[in-house]
Amino acid sequence: MIARTQGSHTPTLRTRWVTAVVAVLVTIGLSGTVWSRAAADTPTAAAGTPIPSAEPFYTPPPSLAGVAPGTVLRTREVSIGVLGTQTPLRATQALYRTTDQHGQPIATVTTVIAPPVPAPTPRLVSFHMAYDGLGSACDPSYTLRGNDPGMLTTTEQVAMSAYLASGHTLVVSDYEGPDLAWTVGRQSGYAALDGVRAAESVLALPRSTPVGMVGYSGGSVPTDYAAEVAPRYAPELRIVGAAAGGLPVELAHNLPYVSGSKDWAGVIPAIVVAYQRAYGLDTASFLSARGRALTAAVADRCIADFASKYPGLTDADMVRAPYHSLLDVPSVVEALNDNIMGTAGTPHIPMLLGIGQSDAIGDSVMIDADVRGLARDYCARGVRVDFRHYPGKSHGGAYQPFQTDAYSFLADRFTGRPTANSCGTIPPGAALDPIPVPGGAG
Repeated sequence: MIARTQGSHTPTLRTRWVTAVVAVLVTIGLSGTVWSRAAADTPTAAAGTPIPSAEPFYTPPPSLAGVAPGTVLRTREVSIGVLGTQTPLRATQALYRTTDQHGQPIATVTTVIAPPVPAPTPRLVSFHMAYDGLGSACDPSYTLRGNDPGMLTTTEQVAMSAYLASGHTLVVSDYEGPDLAWTVGRQSGYAALDGVRAAESVLALPRSTPVGMVGYSGGSVPTDYAAEVAPRYAPELRIVGAAAGGLPVELAHNLPYVSGSKDWAGVIPAIVVAYQRAYGLDTASFLSARGRALTAAVADRCIADFASKYPGLTDADMVRAPYHSLLDVPSVVEALNDNIMGTAGTPHIPMLLGIGQSDAIGDSVMIDADVRGLARDYCARGVRVDFRHYPGKSHGGAYQPFQTDAYSFLADRFTGRPTANSCGTIPPGAALDPIPVPGGAG
């Protein structure tokens, strides 16, 4: 949920960002060619390309019955771009089969960016961008080709470039799936794991290839859930560690935190849209007229277009009588309770968990006590947790220090160095129990 609005940057600063990132990516790209042994379609340029929902490449076969998760359905080669400026970096995109929140087969796309000079032993980094989107124009497979109208993709590309420069292959998946089920947990984790499976197939790598996972904010959702479901969903993958920062651990706690806020109230209607898609919520039965208008307004937007667009919007504004809050609606509560981190399984790998704190509650959108509660819960189950707290840092402000820590954490995991363990020093956190369903349902 790292909101970046184009209007918050002057043209000069925008130019500097583009120049800096292009310079990094061009330097990397000119030092060699993308490492890919896949048979791919004709290279596709970014200019004038349709959004994913209108592009045949994203359409799966009529039936995915009997197709194993992670199976590659088709591939193509693309160029990597930065805000409309193309770089020499090439990537392979793969449409692959994955699984939705309810166990049904779906298909999504991953972008595999291999380094010009690979590490002596191939290493994959499943990098989960915080694309936080409700429309397919937000998908990383689209924005990474130079189609992003704002600065968020560019910010993430800076972090990605460090991995490429050190020889790691990046796996950047559209983990929200074809319907953009934002923050929906197990589905995001399945898509991340199947994206790794697809990348290993594309590159003809063995399942013993070491894999690190990283994601901040919205990208923490696939990171954390992939770590939780991997032992049963993808036990063959050799995942060495996962770094997740700015985590929305229990959205029922985040909702009152952002309600009425200046910078984050716009996520409220967006969450309603995402959960209506994933759970078939009957929104007509509880949304107010304003709630209906706002959900329609954000239904195809990326987070920079809605997070701060509705300052002062409250949870109560979204619903009609007899409800006073979205948390009064049984179906909403049941859906949110189905997406509490820590409930999908126990990671079998070391975890780095990070959170900023700019006020008494958290980083202005994520809750410090929730992340501490998750970390302590993992510790109690025997997970080795490296907990990082960033005092004075807002949600956006904690991004850079987290990514720096995550890079070092994964470097240690790939080389087998000992994992730092904070389990004896993490302060008490919040209880992460499901909230009661109104009326005793569920």
